[in-house]
Amino acid sequence: MTNWGRPYVPRTDELLPALLDQVEAGGGSESVWRELWTMLCGEGETLVPGSPAALPRLVALARSETQALEMAGAIVRSAMTDDQGELMFVESADAIAELRELVDRRLRTRPADYIWGFRTLLAIERQFHWSAALGDFSDDFYAVPCPHCSLNVTIAIGGYGTYSARRDWDAGDVDRRDLRPASVAELDATGRWMYDLAVRDGQDRLAEGIRYLMGRAECPRCASVFGIADEYAAANLPPLSSVRLERSRTA
Repeated sequence: MTNWGRPYVPRTDELLPALLDQVEAGGGSESVWRELWTMLCGEGETLVPGSPAALPRLVALARSETQALEMAGAIVRSAMTDDQGELMFVESADAIAELRELVDRRLRTRPADYIWGFRTLLAIERQFHWSAALGDFSDDFYAVPCPHCSLNVTIAIGGYGTYSARRDWDAGDVDRRDLRPASVAELDATGRWMYDLAVRDGQDRLAEGIRYLMGRAECPRCASVFGIADEYAAANLPPLSSVRLERSRTA
């Protein structure tokens, strides 16, 4: 079997600085950007070798290059898959702070891809589970385990309704129960920040969806009521975030 993994690291070490030099010198052709995307972001949500070291240079380019902004955002969103990402937040703190300002500035223009920037800011704030899963609430579905009976509860927020249900692969979502959205006053610090950001930028559907996501649901099997965000976070936090959460609970 061919091992594609090992040649990748030296190839990155050799080519990446030259490609970034080329872009910084104004030679960022479409083929060069494609090569950078493949090299730095080609593994989807997995942080690849070379990405953390490239981040400060990409952020500097992002002041004038949209593709660099998007690439830097993709790197940060994949940062918590391993220790390399944790280290990146320490070693590139200034670059990440500037990236936050650049993304926030873009969001204020209310771009068509608003949710991309919103999710990038969530990653910068280390809300990686929401960064990975949050949609625009046009037809969002989340799977959340009931903390009392362990039923895998389907949570719908969007055009299909706002409900909890038991998903049956033949009958669809059955035993539906209306969700109970959080009031603005009930939102925790993260929820309130997300809500206020969406309201600031005129994203009404996103803001309303956040209230439901941060609200409560009734289990269709045992009728217990639980916090949607709490259970989703507990089941979906990245490993390093889970360790930090557990430490904060026991501190």
